[in-house]
Amino acid sequence: MSSPEVVQGDEYQGATSSRPLEIAFGAVALAITAGYLALSTQIDLRREAAPGQIDARFWPLVLGVTGVVVAIAILAIAITRPAPGRDDLERIQPGGVVRVIATIAIAGVFIAVWSLGSVIVFGYRIEVFPIAAALLMAALMLVYGHRRWLSLVIYTVAVTAFIYVVFGMLLRIPL
Repeated sequence: MSSPEVVQGDEYQGATSSRPLEIAFGAVALAITAGYLALSTQIDLRREAAPGQIDARFWPLVLGVTGVVVAIAILAIAITRPAPGRDDLERIQPGGVVRVIATIAIAGVFIAVWSLGSVIVFGYRIEVFPIAAALLMAALMLVYGHRRWLSLVIYTVAVTAFIYVVFGMLLRIPL
């Protein structure tokens, strides 16, 4: 009889080299941040800012330039330095890829539904954000393994209400 400490098969071998993954990540990050920077220069201004003042393009440009600089640094490090060892990492777990795809699909549906803003049902105007945000959180919690219904409902309602009250009502940010 074998002891439970005996490792059978390849179950606990380290992950494969990460060099191609790191280079691909750096290239994708550079492409996305460069696209963001290009789009941030296209923001229409209702009124030009006076010298020394900040206009609507300032923070998007700061974020875009910072993102491009960081992406270039990541890409340069990935290309010039040897990839670190990955012996301490486990291989991708079963179902991990499905969870990532489900997360992207759920986020896409959330964005599409949220863009509606509000709907009129039986003569009543209903804000879509609180409903969509609660469903987003509940769906993601279910995808990642949360199964207790009471805490699932309480957590999603509490966090959604907090976000809606702080951003929608207090700060008056249109959701």
